[in-house]
Amino acid sequence: MGEDGIIVFDEESRIEFANQMAGEILGISKDQILGREFFSLIGKRDEEFLEEMVMRGEGIGQKVCIEMPIQISPGQTKETEVCIAPTRSDNGLIKTYAYLRDITERKKFERELRESEEKFRNLFERVQHGLFISTKKGRFIDCNQALMEMAGYDDKEEFLKIDIPRDLYVNSEDRRKFQKLIEEQGFVKDLEMEFKKKSGEKITVLLTAHVKRDEKGEVIGYEGLNIDISDRKRMEGELREANEFFMNLIESSVDGIIAADMKGNIIIFNKGAEALTGYTAEEVIGKIHITQIYPEGIAKEIMRKLRSPEYGGTGKFTPTQLNVVNNHEEEIPIQLSAALIYDGTGKEAASVGIFTDLRPRLKMEKEIQEFQQALLLSEKLAAMGRLTSQIAHELNNPIYGIMNTLDLLKTEIPPESKRRRILELSLSETHRLAEMLRNMLSFSKPEEEVRRPVNLNELLEGILLMVDKQMQEANVKVKTYFDEKMPQVMASTNQMRQVMLNMFKNAKEAMPKGGILTVGTGREKNKAVIHIRDTGMGIPEESRDKIFEAFFTTKQKVKGVGLGLSVCYGIIKSHGGEIKVESEEGKGTYFTISLPI
Repeated sequence: MGEDGIIVFDEESRIEFANQMAGEILGISKDQILGREFFSLIGKRDEEFLEEMVMRGEGIGQKVCIEMPIQISPGQTKETEVCIAPTRSDNGLIKTYAYLRDITERKKFERELRESEEKFRNLFERVQHGLFISTKKGRFIDCNQALMEMAGYDDKEEFLKIDIPRDLYVNSEDRRKFQKLIEEQGFVKDLEMEFKKKSGEKITVLLTAHVKRDEKGEVIGYEGLNIDISDRKRMEGELREANEFFMNLIESSVDGIIAADMKGNIIIFNKGAEALTGYTAEEVIGKIHITQIYPEGIAKEIMRKLRSPEYGGTGKFTPTQLNVVNNHEEEIPIQLSAALIYDGTGKEAASVGIFTDLRPRLKMEKEIQEFQQALLLSEKLAAMGRLTSQIAHELNNPIYGIMNTLDLLKTEIPPESKRRRILELSLSETHRLAEMLRNMLSFSKPEEEVRRPVNLNELLEGILLMVDKQMQEANVKVKTYFDEKMPQVMASTNQMRQVMLNMFKNAKEAMPKGGILTVGTGREKNKAVIHIRDTGMGIPEESRDKIFEAFFTTKQKVKGVGLGLSVCYGIIKSHGGEIKVESEEGKGTYFTISLPI
């Protein structure tokens, strides 16, 4: 009681004794206390104490305490606890002991504690995430409104009674995993768990908590919070699906799609780009600079045009034909469409290009051009055919009349006569002229013959045997390679023989100093192919597109009217086939004849 002020007063409430602490508590000296009326000193009526004692059933010898403020001076009040205990002395008089204790600091602490608890409770309830205190066995001791709403409960009393592993966790085993982890570490942070609402709906939460221990250090429960991330997980899933769709869209494009950051590092390289360049995405992403897939200086020029409004608008590059470089350092023709990508502040973030391989289109354009040229040639040949047919018919009868007359004169002139030699020369040239007329007629209207299965290997071997002596005399060596499994073709034997004789004759004449003639056969898909290659003078580049035209010849000496190859062309076309030529001046010529099987 060393901190208590002690006052003793009589039946009239007159103070007979007061200690030093009583004066300090009341803010006056001990001498100023003595003789004063006790209840007026503390600002309370005696009836109030009597009522309190009656209500509590207290009497003489019992103590009753009241907490009350005592005004020490104007504007200054102390919180006190006043206890009075009436006692009866030996002579029967009642003396009352009063104990005063200054509880101002305690009351202040209690107020602050109460305010703190109220603030904590308000904060506890206002937090948007689910706060909880739970036992180790799986019951909630307390929780905030947010956790109840998260779990789909309205009644707090009902929620505090649930079995946490059974009623809150989708998988009760997750609760045991949580307990094992938190008791090993003392805490868990952002542990992803699946909870279920009262309705059974699943939600995903991030659980952060720490253990509660008793005075012996034993775990008695857990405190923490749960953050509902179901919406975030859903959005992440949707974003992942969108990204997957976007990447699948990029990967499914036949065109190459390449994106690079503003430092030139490649960040997207789809399968179309792999097929175009020969690189794999793994080989280029983060490893190859974007400039390496262009010829030197092109990448910088593209960026300049992307930033200029003259080429499709700033940040865009209209489709333009240029080349890219593949992994073998070969240039490939492509069509490029490009654009700059900007971030949220309008700053350049990346560039993206769509690369269309032009090789198939250019090949098709070339084929169309060749077809148009062939069509034009066919039209020219048809017109020429009609003309030559008329000329040949008109000249044929007079020529044969001249030949018959010369033959008749030949019998009348002695063999040793000079006129006989002149006559034979004239007759020879007349025969040559007749042969020209037959070629002209053949060109204008090839003879229709019955087509039968023809073994091309046997046909070629027979013809080469026929011309073998001529080839030897011309110092031409013949090499052959025949496909033994070559199927037969439906063709006119006579017409095929005419074509081959003409081709071999041309080859021999193209090698005036001798050379090598290589003849072979093979199969390509549904075509039978004849290969004829010589090592002769070759055909000048300006003449290659004209060699199948009627009356065109590359021979310097007049040995015909230039109908040989045009006749061959017509025969092969009439059989549904093709005849193509490749030649390099000074190195030789290579013909391929293909016929349907």
